[in-house]
Amino acid sequence: MKRRTLLALAASTVLLAACGQSTTNDADSNATDNAASGGSDMLQRINDGGTINVGTEGTYPPFTYHDESGKLTGYDVEVTRAVADKLGVDVEFKETQWDAMLAGLDSKRFDMVANQVSLTTPERQAKYDLAQPYSWSGAVVLAPTDDNRYGSWENLKGLRSAQSLSSNYGELAERYQAEIVPVDGMAQAIQLVKQGRADFTMNDNLAVLDYLKKFPDSGLEIKLVAPADEQRGSGLVLLKGNDAVVTKLNEAMSELHADGKLTKLSEEFFGADISQQK
Repeated sequence: MKRRTLLALAASTVLLAACGQSTTNDADSNATDNAASGGSDMLQRINDGGTINVGTEGTYPPFTYHDESGKLTGYDVEVTRAVADKLGVDVEFKETQWDAMLAGLDSKRFDMVANQVSLTTPERQAKYDLAQPYSWSGAVVLAPTDDNRYGSWENLKGLRSAQSLSSNYGELAERYQAEIVPVDGMAQAIQLVKQGRADFTMNDNLAVLDYLKKFPDSGLEIKLVAPADEQRGSGLVLLKGNDAVVTKLNEAMSELHADGKLTKLSEEFFGADISQQK
């Protein structure tokens, strides 16, 4: 009797182990199939009309900030809301400091980031995916409106450029053999150009457009824009492994291009269309 009981227990153990292995194998198979089809919890929420969580700063105007009423707004924020409308989902913004932005994405505190992120380094490109860019930027030359010496980048040679010595734009001005007038930042650079103590300054297109929108009577204008192959695109950034979600985001962004919504938002926040690579 004792021997029969032991045999029964052994048989039960083998049967349970087999069932457990089958369950594990089925789960692994489902996970593999899900990954292969580009599926994810985020994809399921999008398909079900649920909520996507988006990381942003909330302190970086005109891209992401709070207006006078306290409402979170900005170009990146409103583009994300427009994308969510196209997808038929709700969007919840989670505000965080820039230094913690990608770390929050890594830990899956949010699904994606909307904060003028570009994948400019191999490290970022290996880890993240960038949906179709909704803004393009690059170096521009800002100079007095009545100064007509800027027919080409080569014409910068010998001209005085107000630049921070440690900035990429200072290096670019030196590459074109401009004479550098050292400054602490963009505000001081613009002041020197307006005073005639420098001929021009070079900075990011979006920063300059923001300035010109705020000060339309500054007497300054953009003279030169970096060629298309030197511009960088910023868009919604996700962890790799969500190919089907990226496809849906790209489709939504294409629709926003086609129906003019991105152009409208660009002009609202910058006075120019920054959604197109030029």
